[in-house]
Amino acid sequence: MRLSDASVVIRPRPTWEAMDLGVLLSQRHRRLLMTSWAMVTLPVFALLTWLLWESPSLAVFIFWWLKPAFERLPLYILSKAMFGETPTLKQALHQWPRLLKPQLLASLTWRRLSLSRSFLLPVVLLEGLSGDARQQRLQVLLQRDASAARWLTLIGVHLETALWIGLTVLLYLLLPQGVAIDWSWQSLISAATQDWRWLEHLTNAFYALVLVVWEPIYVACGFSLYLNRRTVLEAWDIELVFRHLRQRLSSSVVALLLAVICLIPAGQQAWAAEPVPSPDSPRLLEQPLTSEASRASIKAILDQPPFKNRETVTRYRFGNDKDSPAAPNDGQIPSWLKALFELLGSQRFGAIASLIETLLWGALAVGLGLLIWRYRDGLQAYASRRPPPEKRAGGSIPQQAFGLDLDRETLPTDIAASAQSLWQTQPRQALGLLYRALLSHLLHDFNIVLKAADTEGQVLERVAQLQQPQLLAFSRDLTRHWQNMAYGHRLPPADSQQQLCDGWRALFGPGARH
Repeated sequence: MRLSDASVVIRPRPTWEAMDLGVLLSQRHRRLLMTSWAMVTLPVFALLTWLLWESPSLAVFIFWWLKPAFERLPLYILSKAMFGETPTLKQALHQWPRLLKPQLLASLTWRRLSLSRSFLLPVVLLEGLSGDARQQRLQVLLQRDASAARWLTLIGVHLETALWIGLTVLLYLLLPQGVAIDWSWQSLISAATQDWRWLEHLTNAFYALVLVVWEPIYVACGFSLYLNRRTVLEAWDIELVFRHLRQRLSSSVVALLLAVICLIPAGQQAWAAEPVPSPDSPRLLEQPLTSEASRASIKAILDQPPFKNRETVTRYRFGNDKDSPAAPNDGQIPSWLKALFELLGSQRFGAIASLIETLLWGALAVGLGLLIWRYRDGLQAYASRRPPPEKRAGGSIPQQAFGLDLDRETLPTDIAASAQSLWQTQPRQALGLLYRALLSHLLHDFNIVLKAADTEGQVLERVAQLQQPQLLAFSRDLTRHWQNMAYGHRLPPADSQQQLCDGWRALFGPGARH
Protein backbone atom coordinates (compact mmCIF):
# COMPACT_ATOMS: atom_id res chain seq x y z
CA MET A 1 0.00 0.00 0.00
CA ARG A 2 1.58 3.27 -1.20
CA LEU A 3 -0.05 6.33 0.32
CA SER A 4 1.23 8.53 -2.48
CA ASP A 5 -0.89 6.52 -4.97
CA ALA A 6 -4.18 7.09 -3.09
CA SER A 7 -7.02 8.26 -5.31
CA VAL A 8 -8.43 10.53 -2.56
CA VAL A 9 -6.94 13.14 -0.28
CA ILE A 10 -5.51 11.49 2.83
CA ARG A 11 -6.45 13.61 5.85
CA PRO A 12 -8.37 13.17 9.14
CA ARG A 13 -12.10 13.66 8.66
CA PRO A 14 -15.18 13.69 10.91
CA THR A 15 -16.97 10.35 10.97
CA TRP A 16 -19.95 11.42 8.86
CA GLU A 17 -17.69 13.06 6.31
CA ALA A 18 -15.68 9.83 6.15
CA MET A 19 -18.86 7.87 5.42
CA ASP A 20 -19.78 10.40 2.75
CA LEU A 21 -16.38 9.68 1.19
CA GLY A 22 -17.38 5.99 1.11
CA VAL A 23 -20.55 6.90 -0.79
CA LEU A 24 -18.46 8.80 -3.35
CA LEU A 25 -16.08 5.84 -3.72
CA SER A 26 -18.97 3.46 -4.34
CA GLN A 27 -20.41 5.84 -6.95
CA ARG A 28 -17.07 6.09 -8.72
CA HIS A 29 -16.84 2.29 -9.09
CA ARG A 30 -20.55 1.48 -9.01
CA ARG A 31 -20.61 -0.47 -12.27
CA LEU A 32 -17.88 -2.89 -11.16
CA LEU A 33 -19.24 -3.18 -7.60
CA MET A 34 -22.87 -3.77 -8.58
CA THR A 35 -22.03 -6.17 -11.41
CA SER A 36 -19.69 -8.28 -9.28
CA TRP A 37 -22.20 -8.35 -6.41
CA ALA A 38 -25.03 -9.42 -8.73
CA MET A 39 -22.93 -12.16 -10.39
CA VAL A 40 -22.02 -13.61 -6.99
CA THR A 41 -25.26 -13.24 -5.03
CA LEU A 42 -28.07 -13.73 -7.56
CA PRO A 43 -27.05 -17.32 -8.49
CA VAL A 44 -26.92 -18.17 -4.79
CA PHE A 45 -30.37 -16.62 -4.31
CA ALA A 46 -31.76 -18.57 -7.28
CA LEU A 47 -30.31 -21.82 -5.93
CA LEU A 48 -31.80 -21.23 -2.46
CA THR A 49 -35.17 -20.39 -4.03
CA TRP A 50 -35.13 -23.61 -6.06
CA LEU A 51 -34.07 -25.80 -3.13
CA LEU A 52 -36.47 -24.17 -0.64
CA TRP A 53 -39.44 -23.44 -2.86
CA GLU A 54 -41.84 -24.62 -0.16
CA SER A 55 -40.24 -22.32 2.43
CA PRO A 56 -39.74 -18.82 0.99
CA SER A 57 -39.09 -17.26 4.39
CA LEU A 58 -36.29 -19.73 5.13
CA ALA A 59 -34.72 -19.09 1.72
CA VAL A 60 -34.56 -15.32 2.18
CA PHE A 61 -33.33 -15.75 5.79
CA ILE A 62 -30.39 -17.92 4.70
CA PHE A 63 -29.60 -15.46 1.91
CA TRP A 64 -29.62 -12.61 4.44
CA TRP A 65 -27.43 -14.59 6.84
CA LEU A 66 -24.76 -15.10 4.12
CA LYS A 67 -24.26 -11.35 3.60
CA PRO A 68 -20.85 -11.24 5.44
CA ALA A 69 -19.48 -13.75 2.92
CA PHE A 70 -20.66 -11.60 0.00
CA GLU A 71 -19.32 -8.34 1.49
CA ARG A 72 -15.71 -9.45 1.13
CA LEU A 73 -15.70 -9.01 -2.64
CA PRO A 74 -16.67 -5.28 -2.64
CA LEU A 75 -14.08 -4.64 0.08
CA TYR A 76 -11.36 -6.26 -2.04
CA ILE A 77 -12.33 -4.15 -5.07
CA LEU A 78 -12.40 -0.92 -3.04
CA SER A 79 -9.05 -1.63 -1.34
CA LYS A 80 -7.40 -2.06 -4.75
CA ALA A 81 -9.18 0.85 -6.39
CA MET A 82 -8.32 3.15 -3.48
CA PHE A 83 -4.61 2.99 -4.37
CA GLY A 84 -4.84 3.00 -8.15
CA GLU A 85 -4.98 -0.76 -8.81
CA THR A 86 -8.63 -1.21 -9.80
CA PRO A 87 -9.14 -4.88 -10.75
CA THR A 88 -11.21 -6.04 -13.69
CA LEU A 89 -14.45 -7.97 -13.21
CA LYS A 90 -12.73 -11.23 -14.13
CA GLN A 91 -9.89 -10.63 -11.67
CA ALA A 92 -12.30 -9.77 -8.86
CA LEU A 93 -14.43 -12.87 -9.39
CA HIS A 94 -11.30 -15.00 -9.59
CA GLN A 95 -10.19 -13.72 -6.16
CA TRP A 96 -13.53 -14.25 -4.41
CA PRO A 97 -12.98 -17.95 -3.40
CA ARG A 98 -9.65 -16.94 -1.83
CA LEU A 99 -11.33 -14.12 0.07
CA LEU A 100 -13.74 -16.56 1.74
CA LYS A 101 -11.03 -18.48 3.60
CA PRO A 102 -10.02 -16.10 6.44
CA GLN A 103 -12.30 -16.67 9.45
CA LEU A 104 -15.47 -17.29 7.42
CA LEU A 105 -17.02 -19.52 10.11
CA ALA A 106 -16.58 -16.83 12.76
CA SER A 107 -18.08 -14.20 10.43
CA LEU A 108 -21.19 -16.34 9.92
CA THR A 109 -21.68 -17.40 13.56
CA TRP A 110 -20.83 -15.37 16.67
CA ARG A 111 -19.73 -12.28 14.73
CA ARG A 112 -22.72 -12.28 12.38
CA LEU A 113 -24.86 -9.82 14.35
CA SER A 114 -22.04 -7.37 15.07
CA LEU A 115 -23.16 -3.79 14.40
CA SER A 116 -19.57 -2.81 13.52
CA ARG A 117 -19.17 -5.50 10.86
CA SER A 118 -18.25 -3.29 7.90
CA PHE A 119 -15.84 -1.21 10.03
CA LEU A 120 -13.93 -4.26 11.36
CA LEU A 121 -13.94 -6.46 8.25
CA PRO A 122 -10.68 -4.89 6.88
CA VAL A 123 -8.84 -6.07 10.00
CA VAL A 124 -9.45 -9.69 8.98
CA LEU A 125 -9.37 -9.38 5.22
CA LEU A 126 -6.70 -6.73 4.61
CA GLU A 127 -4.49 -6.93 7.71
CA GLY A 128 -4.90 -10.70 8.11
CA LEU A 129 -5.02 -10.54 11.92
CA SER A 130 -6.53 -13.22 14.15
CA GLY A 131 -6.55 -14.26 17.80
CA ASP A 132 -4.97 -11.92 20.34
CA ALA A 133 -3.48 -9.68 17.67
CA ARG A 134 -6.94 -9.08 16.23
CA GLN A 135 -8.41 -8.33 19.67
CA GLN A 136 -5.68 -5.80 20.44
CA ARG A 137 -6.21 -4.16 17.06
CA LEU A 138 -9.96 -3.94 17.61
CA GLN A 139 -9.48 -2.34 21.02
CA VAL A 140 -7.44 0.42 19.41
CA LEU A 141 -9.80 0.94 16.47
CA LEU A 142 -12.98 0.94 18.55
CA GLN A 143 -11.76 3.66 20.92
CA ARG A 144 -13.24 6.08 18.39
CA ASP A 145 -15.71 5.80 15.48
CA ALA A 146 -17.39 2.72 17.02
CA SER A 147 -20.71 4.52 17.48
CA ALA A 148 -20.62 5.79 13.89
CA ALA A 149 -20.08 2.23 12.62
CA ARG A 150 -23.07 0.99 14.64
CA TRP A 151 -25.25 3.83 13.37
CA LEU A 152 -24.22 2.95 9.83
CA THR A 153 -25.52 -0.60 10.30
CA LEU A 154 -28.77 0.53 11.94
CA ILE A 155 -29.44 3.06 9.19
CA GLY A 156 -28.64 0.39 6.60
CA VAL A 157 -31.17 -2.02 8.09
CA HIS A 158 -33.93 0.57 7.95
CA LEU A 159 -32.95 1.65 4.44
CA GLU A 160 -33.00 -1.95 3.19
CA THR A 161 -36.45 -2.48 4.68
CA ALA A 162 -37.80 0.77 3.24
CA LEU A 163 -36.52 -0.01 -0.26
CA TRP A 164 -37.86 -3.57 -0.04
CA ILE A 165 -41.33 -2.39 0.96
CA GLY A 166 -41.17 0.33 -1.68
CA LEU A 167 -40.52 -2.17 -4.49
CA THR A 168 -43.39 -4.36 -3.25
CA VAL A 169 -45.77 -1.39 -3.22
CA LEU A 170 -44.55 -0.39 -6.68
CA LEU A 171 -45.48 -3.86 -7.96
CA TYR A 172 -48.97 -3.44 -6.55
CA LEU A 173 -49.31 0.01 -8.13
CA LEU A 174 -48.29 -1.34 -11.53
CA LEU A 175 -51.03 -4.00 -11.52
CA PRO A 176 -53.98 -3.35 -13.84
CA GLN A 177 -56.87 -1.70 -12.05
CA GLY A 178 -59.27 -4.48 -12.96
CA VAL A 179 -57.10 -7.04 -11.20
CA ALA A 180 -56.18 -5.01 -8.15
CA ILE A 181 -59.73 -3.85 -7.37
CA ASP A 182 -60.99 -7.40 -6.82
CA TRP A 183 -58.14 -8.46 -4.54
CA SER A 184 -58.98 -9.28 -0.95
CA TRP A 185 -55.88 -9.44 1.23
CA GLN A 186 -57.73 -11.50 3.83
CA SER A 187 -58.62 -14.09 1.21
CA LEU A 188 -55.04 -14.12 -0.09
CA ILE A 189 -53.70 -14.85 3.39
CA SER A 190 -56.32 -17.47 4.24
CA ALA A 191 -56.09 -19.34 0.92
CA ALA A 192 -54.44 -22.69 1.64
CA THR A 193 -54.91 -24.70 -1.52
CA GLN A 194 -54.12 -21.76 -3.79
CA ASP A 195 -50.39 -21.49 -4.54
CA TRP A 196 -49.19 -18.02 -3.62
CA ARG A 197 -45.57 -18.99 -3.06
CA TRP A 198 -44.54 -17.39 -6.32
CA LEU A 199 -45.60 -14.04 -4.87
CA GLU A 200 -43.45 -14.57 -1.76
CA HIS A 201 -40.45 -15.54 -3.88
CA LEU A 202 -41.04 -12.48 -6.04
CA THR A 203 -40.88 -10.19 -2.99
CA ASN A 204 -37.74 -12.05 -1.88
CA ALA A 205 -36.24 -11.28 -5.29
CA PHE A 206 -36.94 -7.60 -4.63
CA TYR A 207 -34.78 -7.87 -1.50
CA ALA A 208 -31.94 -9.41 -3.51
CA LEU A 209 -32.16 -6.51 -5.98
CA VAL A 210 -32.09 -3.98 -3.12
CA LEU A 211 -28.84 -5.50 -1.85
CA VAL A 212 -27.27 -5.15 -5.31
CA VAL A 213 -27.63 -1.38 -4.94
CA TRP A 214 -27.14 -0.85 -1.21
CA GLU A 215 -24.54 -3.38 0.00
CA PRO A 216 -21.57 -1.95 -1.99
CA ILE A 217 -22.37 1.45 -0.48
CA TYR A 218 -22.53 -0.06 3.02
CA VAL A 219 -19.16 -1.80 2.59
CA ALA A 220 -17.60 1.36 1.12
CA CYS A 221 -18.77 3.49 4.07
CA GLY A 222 -17.32 1.02 6.57
CA PHE A 223 -14.04 0.89 4.62
CA SER A 224 -13.76 4.69 4.56
CA LEU A 225 -14.34 4.78 8.34
CA TYR A 226 -11.53 2.24 8.74
CA LEU A 227 -9.16 4.31 6.57
CA ASN A 228 -10.03 7.48 8.46
CA ARG A 229 -9.28 5.77 11.79
CA ARG A 230 -5.91 4.54 10.54
CA THR A 231 -5.12 8.02 9.22
CA VAL A 232 -5.63 9.42 12.71
CA LEU A 233 -3.71 6.64 14.48
CA GLU A 234 -0.74 6.38 12.12
CA ALA A 235 -0.57 10.03 10.98
CA TRP A 236 -0.72 9.20 7.29
CA ASP A 237 -1.23 12.84 6.38
CA ILE A 238 1.96 13.87 8.20
CA GLU A 239 3.87 11.06 6.52
CA LEU A 240 2.74 12.29 3.12
CA VAL A 241 3.90 15.83 3.96
CA PHE A 242 7.36 14.57 4.89
CA ARG A 243 7.56 12.56 1.68
CA HIS A 244 6.76 15.63 -0.36
CA LEU A 245 9.40 17.61 1.53
CA ARG A 246 11.97 14.91 0.87
CA GLN A 247 11.25 15.04 -2.83
CA ARG A 248 11.58 18.83 -2.90
CA LEU A 249 14.83 18.91 -0.90
CA SER A 250 16.51 15.91 -2.50
CA SER A 251 18.82 18.09 -4.64
CA SER A 252 19.73 20.46 -1.79
CA VAL A 253 20.56 17.61 0.58
CA VAL A 254 23.36 16.35 -1.69
CA ALA A 255 25.16 19.72 -1.64
CA LEU A 256 24.68 20.01 2.12
CA LEU A 257 26.21 16.58 2.71
CA LEU A 258 29.25 17.47 0.64
CA ALA A 259 29.80 20.61 2.69
CA VAL A 260 29.51 18.70 5.95
CA ILE A 261 32.00 16.09 4.77
CA CYS A 262 34.50 18.81 3.95
CA LEU A 263 34.22 20.38 7.41
CA ILE A 264 34.47 17.11 9.37
CA PRO A 265 38.35 16.77 9.40
CA ALA A 266 38.91 20.23 10.93
CA GLY A 267 36.31 19.56 13.56
CA GLN A 268 37.83 16.20 14.44
CA GLN A 269 41.26 17.76 15.05
CA ALA A 270 39.75 20.38 17.37
CA TRP A 271 37.80 17.80 19.31
CA ALA A 272 40.80 15.43 19.59
CA ALA A 273 42.99 18.14 21.19
CA GLU A 274 41.14 17.95 24.49
CA PRO A 275 40.25 14.56 26.03
CA VAL A 276 36.75 14.03 27.27
CA PRO A 277 36.73 13.87 31.10
CA SER A 278 35.10 10.96 32.86
CA PRO A 279 32.33 11.43 35.50
CA ASP A 280 34.75 10.46 38.31
CA SER A 281 37.56 12.79 37.26
CA PRO A 282 38.80 15.32 39.94
CA ARG A 283 37.77 18.27 37.76
CA LEU A 284 34.15 17.18 37.78
CA LEU A 285 34.19 16.15 41.45
CA GLU A 286 35.39 19.61 42.49
CA GLN A 287 32.37 21.28 40.86
CA PRO A 288 29.47 22.45 43.09
CA LEU A 289 27.23 19.65 41.78
CA THR A 290 29.23 16.42 41.79
CA SER A 291 28.25 13.13 40.20
CA GLU A 292 27.55 11.59 43.62
CA ALA A 293 25.27 14.45 44.60
CA SER A 294 23.38 14.17 41.31
CA ARG A 295 22.86 10.43 41.85
CA ALA A 296 21.55 11.04 45.37
CA SER A 297 19.25 13.79 44.11
CA ILE A 298 17.90 11.57 41.34
CA LYS A 299 17.29 8.70 43.78
CA ALA A 300 15.44 10.98 46.19
CA ILE A 301 13.22 12.22 43.40
CA LEU A 302 12.45 8.67 42.20
CA ASP A 303 11.49 7.61 45.75
CA GLN A 304 8.73 10.23 45.86
CA PRO A 305 5.37 10.46 44.03
CA PRO A 306 4.49 10.15 41.26
CA PHE A 307 7.27 7.61 40.75
CA LYS A 308 6.50 5.74 43.98
CA ASN A 309 3.17 5.79 45.78
CA ARG A 310 3.39 4.04 49.11
CA GLU A 311 0.17 2.75 50.59
CA THR A 312 -0.58 1.26 54.00
CA VAL A 313 -3.12 -1.59 53.95
CA THR A 314 -4.79 -2.68 57.21
CA ARG A 315 -6.83 -5.89 57.51
CA TYR A 316 -8.06 -8.28 60.17
CA ARG A 317 -6.82 -11.84 60.49
CA PHE A 318 -7.24 -14.67 62.96
CA GLY A 319 -4.45 -15.63 65.34
CA ASN A 320 -3.70 -18.96 63.63
CA ASP A 321 -3.30 -17.33 60.21
CA LYS A 322 0.49 -17.45 60.26
CA ASP A 323 0.96 -17.18 56.52
CA SER A 324 -0.71 -13.81 56.24
CA PRO A 325 1.49 -10.71 56.50
CA ALA A 326 1.55 -8.86 59.78
CA ALA A 327 -0.58 -5.77 60.15
CA PRO A 328 -0.40 -2.97 62.72
CA ASN A 329 -3.61 -4.10 64.50
CA ASP A 330 -2.91 -7.87 64.35
CA GLY A 331 -3.20 -9.86 67.55
CA GLN A 332 -6.59 -8.64 68.79
CA ILE A 333 -10.13 -8.80 67.36
CA PRO A 334 -12.09 -5.54 67.64
CA SER A 335 -14.65 -5.42 70.40
CA TRP A 336 -17.56 -4.72 68.03
CA LEU A 337 -16.68 -7.85 66.00
CA LYS A 338 -16.56 -9.97 69.18
CA ALA A 339 -19.98 -8.62 70.22
CA LEU A 340 -21.39 -9.50 66.79
CA PHE A 341 -20.08 -13.07 67.02
CA GLU A 342 -21.56 -13.47 70.51
CA LEU A 343 -24.94 -12.18 69.30
CA LEU A 344 -24.99 -14.59 66.37
CA GLY A 345 -24.21 -17.52 68.67
CA SER A 346 -26.76 -16.66 71.36
CA GLN A 347 -30.12 -18.42 71.75
CA ARG A 348 -31.98 -15.13 71.48
CA PHE A 349 -30.73 -14.60 67.94
CA GLY A 350 -31.65 -18.22 67.07
CA ALA A 351 -35.24 -17.58 68.14
CA ILE A 352 -35.36 -14.37 66.10
CA ALA A 353 -33.96 -16.20 63.06
CA SER A 354 -36.60 -18.93 63.39
CA LEU A 355 -39.34 -16.33 63.62
CA ILE A 356 -38.06 -14.54 60.50
CA GLU A 357 -37.88 -17.86 58.64
CA THR A 358 -41.47 -18.71 59.63
CA LEU A 359 -42.68 -15.29 58.45
CA LEU A 360 -40.90 -15.67 55.11
CA TRP A 361 -42.39 -19.13 54.47
CA GLY A 362 -45.80 -17.82 55.43
CA ALA A 363 -45.45 -14.87 53.03
CA LEU A 364 -44.45 -17.27 50.26
CA ALA A 365 -47.47 -19.50 50.92
CA VAL A 366 -49.83 -16.51 50.94
CA GLY A 367 -48.31 -15.23 47.70
CA LEU A 368 -48.77 -18.61 46.00
CA GLY A 369 -52.34 -18.77 47.23
CA LEU A 370 -53.12 -15.29 45.87
CA LEU A 371 -51.50 -16.17 42.57
CA ILE A 372 -53.57 -19.36 42.23
CA TRP A 373 -56.75 -17.49 43.15
CA ARG A 374 -55.98 -14.74 40.66
CA TYR A 375 -55.59 -17.18 37.75
CA ARG A 376 -58.03 -19.84 38.95
CA ASP A 377 -60.14 -19.74 35.80
CA GLY A 378 -57.21 -20.34 33.48
CA LEU A 379 -55.83 -23.12 35.67
CA GLN A 380 -59.24 -24.78 35.80
CA ALA A 381 -59.52 -24.68 32.03
CA TYR A 382 -56.12 -26.31 31.60
CA ALA A 383 -56.29 -28.79 34.47
CA SER A 384 -59.89 -29.97 34.29
CA ARG A 385 -60.86 -32.72 31.83
CA ARG A 386 -64.47 -31.64 31.80
CA PRO A 387 -65.70 -29.49 28.92
CA PRO A 388 -65.93 -25.72 29.47
CA PRO A 389 -69.05 -24.39 31.22
CA GLU A 390 -70.43 -22.98 27.97
CA LYS A 391 -70.54 -26.38 26.28
CA ARG A 392 -71.93 -28.17 29.36
CA ALA A 393 -74.76 -25.70 29.55
CA GLY A 394 -75.49 -25.96 25.85
CA GLY A 395 -73.98 -22.57 25.03
CA SER A 396 -74.46 -20.72 21.80
CA ILE A 397 -72.80 -21.91 18.59
CA PRO A 398 -70.78 -19.30 16.66
CA GLN A 399 -72.83 -17.91 13.79
CA GLN A 400 -69.98 -16.52 11.66
CA ALA A 401 -66.88 -17.99 10.00
CA PHE A 402 -64.67 -16.71 7.16
CA GLY A 403 -66.70 -13.49 7.34
CA LEU A 404 -69.86 -15.39 6.28
CA ASP A 405 -73.14 -15.42 8.21
CA LEU A 406 -73.89 -19.08 9.07
CA ASP A 407 -77.18 -18.50 10.90
CA ARG A 408 -79.87 -20.77 9.47
CA GLU A 409 -82.44 -18.02 9.76
CA THR A 410 -80.61 -16.00 7.10
CA LEU A 411 -80.69 -18.85 4.56
CA PRO A 412 -83.60 -19.36 2.12
CA THR A 413 -85.95 -22.28 2.55
CA ASP A 414 -84.97 -23.99 -0.71
CA ILE A 415 -81.20 -23.63 -1.11
CA ALA A 416 -80.90 -25.40 -4.45
CA ALA A 417 -83.79 -23.51 -6.08
CA SER A 418 -82.49 -20.15 -4.86
CA ALA A 419 -78.99 -20.89 -6.14
CA GLN A 420 -80.35 -22.08 -9.49
CA SER A 421 -82.29 -18.84 -9.94
CA LEU A 422 -79.12 -16.78 -9.30
CA TRP A 423 -76.86 -18.62 -11.79
CA GLN A 424 -77.74 -16.51 -14.83
CA THR A 425 -77.56 -13.03 -13.28
CA GLN A 426 -75.40 -13.39 -10.13
CA PRO A 427 -73.23 -16.52 -10.35
CA ARG A 428 -70.91 -15.35 -7.54
CA GLN A 429 -73.84 -14.98 -5.14
CA ALA A 430 -75.13 -18.42 -6.21
CA LEU A 431 -71.84 -20.13 -5.37
CA GLY A 432 -71.56 -18.09 -2.18
CA LEU A 433 -75.02 -19.21 -1.12
CA LEU A 434 -74.19 -22.88 -1.67
CA TYR A 435 -70.85 -22.60 0.15
CA ARG A 436 -72.37 -20.65 3.06
CA ALA A 437 -75.18 -23.22 3.38
CA LEU A 438 -72.61 -26.05 3.34
CA LEU A 439 -70.67 -24.44 6.19
CA SER A 440 -73.92 -23.90 8.12
CA HIS A 441 -74.84 -27.60 7.79
CA LEU A 442 -71.34 -28.67 8.83
CA LEU A 443 -71.55 -26.41 11.88
CA HIS A 444 -75.08 -27.27 13.04
CA ASP A 445 -75.70 -30.82 11.81
CA PHE A 446 -72.24 -32.40 11.95
CA ASN A 447 -70.87 -30.43 14.96
CA ILE A 448 -67.71 -29.43 13.09
CA VAL A 449 -65.93 -26.64 14.98
CA LEU A 450 -65.09 -23.75 12.65
CA LYS A 451 -62.62 -21.04 13.59
CA ALA A 452 -62.02 -17.63 12.06
CA ALA A 453 -58.47 -18.60 11.09
CA ASP A 454 -59.50 -21.85 9.32
CA THR A 455 -58.97 -22.16 5.58
CA GLU A 456 -60.95 -24.02 2.95
CA GLY A 457 -58.40 -26.81 3.02
CA GLN A 458 -58.72 -27.26 6.78
CA VAL A 459 -62.52 -27.46 6.43
CA LEU A 460 -62.11 -30.23 3.85
CA GLU A 461 -59.79 -32.09 6.24
CA ARG A 462 -62.50 -32.03 8.92
CA VAL A 463 -65.10 -33.22 6.40
CA ALA A 464 -62.81 -36.12 5.50
CA GLN A 465 -62.74 -37.14 9.18
CA LEU A 466 -66.53 -37.70 9.03
CA GLN A 467 -65.91 -40.67 6.67
CA GLN A 468 -68.80 -39.82 4.36
CA PRO A 469 -67.50 -40.18 0.79
CA GLN A 470 -70.51 -38.55 -0.89
CA LEU A 471 -70.37 -35.48 1.37
CA LEU A 472 -66.60 -35.22 0.92
CA ALA A 473 -66.83 -35.40 -2.89
CA PHE A 474 -69.53 -32.73 -3.00
CA SER A 475 -67.58 -30.48 -0.60
CA ARG A 476 -64.42 -30.77 -2.68
CA ASP A 477 -66.27 -29.98 -5.91
CA LEU A 478 -68.07 -26.99 -4.40
CA THR A 479 -64.89 -25.65 -2.73
CA ARG A 480 -62.94 -25.90 -6.00
CA HIS A 481 -65.58 -23.92 -7.93
CA TRP A 482 -65.87 -21.39 -5.10
CA GLN A 483 -62.12 -20.72 -5.10
CA ASN A 484 -62.02 -20.42 -8.89
CA MET A 485 -64.77 -17.82 -8.70
CA ALA A 486 -63.48 -15.94 -5.64
CA TYR A 487 -59.79 -15.78 -6.59
CA GLY A 488 -59.65 -16.50 -10.31
CA HIS A 489 -62.94 -14.94 -11.48
CA ARG A 490 -63.73 -18.09 -13.47
CA LEU A 491 -67.35 -19.18 -13.78
CA PRO A 492 -68.19 -22.88 -13.46
CA PRO A 493 -69.50 -24.56 -16.63
CA ALA A 494 -73.24 -24.87 -17.13
CA ASP A 495 -73.24 -28.62 -16.49
CA SER A 496 -71.30 -28.06 -13.24
CA GLN A 497 -73.91 -25.54 -12.09
CA GLN A 498 -76.66 -28.11 -12.50
CA GLN A 499 -74.53 -30.84 -10.88
CA LEU A 500 -73.96 -28.70 -7.81
CA CYS A 501 -77.69 -28.07 -7.36
CA ASP A 502 -78.51 -31.77 -7.89
CA GLY A 503 -75.77 -32.80 -5.49
CA TRP A 504 -77.15 -30.44 -2.86
CA ARG A 505 -80.66 -31.92 -3.19
CA ALA A 506 -79.25 -35.47 -2.99
CA LEU A 507 -77.38 -34.69 0.24
CA PHE A 508 -79.55 -32.23 2.15
CA GLY A 509 -82.90 -32.06 0.34
CA PRO A 510 -84.42 -28.73 -0.71
CA GLY A 511 -84.36 -26.87 2.61
CA ALA A 512 -81.74 -25.46 4.90
CA ARG A 513 -83.60 -26.17 8.15
CA HIS A 514 -84.68 -29.73 8.81
